[in-house]
Amino acid sequence: MENFDRKKHWETIYQTKALNEVSWYEPTPETSLDFIKQFELPKTAKIIDIGGGDSFLVDHLLDKGYKDISVLDISEAAIERAKKRLGTRAKNVTWIVADAAKFQPTKQYDFWHDRAAFHFLTDEQDISNYIKTAQQHIEPRGVLVIGTFSEQGPTKCSGIEIKQYSENSMTERLKSVFEKIKCITLDHKTPFDTIQNFIFCSFKKIAVV
Repeated sequence: MENFDRKKHWETIYQTKALNEVSWYEPTPETSLDFIKQFELPKTAKIIDIGGGDSFLVDHLLDKGYKDISVLDISEAAIERAKKRLGTRAKNVTWIVADAAKFQPTKQYDFWHDRAAFHFLTDEQDISNYIKTAQQHIEPRGVLVIGTFSEQGPTKCSGIEIKQYSENSMTERLKSVFEKIKCITLDHKTPFDTIQNFIFCSFKKIAVV
């Protein structure tokens, strides 16, 4: 896996599979929307969806009137698909083509959302880079929400290894810079009628004294 080209892999996925031919397809991202509702984010909140690809979260956020939305994905093809789907509304979104492990934000965010991108980072340096970037670019009162496959979930996705997490292991991994707010587990039903068990956790930044 040392020579694995992560970007090439995902470009191929999005160039060859239809929207509903990928396991993460979710027309209404209810869990993600529930977290946003829970934290009562104002419409001016700076929101970023990490690994958002062509997911429908951005559609729902626009429908709800959010004004400052960014979507990041390693795949340009995924971003272009989302733009095409949104049509003229795409201009109201900041689109970022970047590897989440190497992302260098130019602004601070109030809400950092990641559904199933973080668990693809299996290299310790990539994981550390990601956490450091999130810590540095989330507002002091901002929120981090991460969803990954649980320890009862798959060990691979789209043909590549992932890193499973539990409430304890995710909390432990982030504890130096983030404090857990709450975690939930849920089953995601794929378009292929299989079940994937997820863990979703929300965190707040630990204040620097």
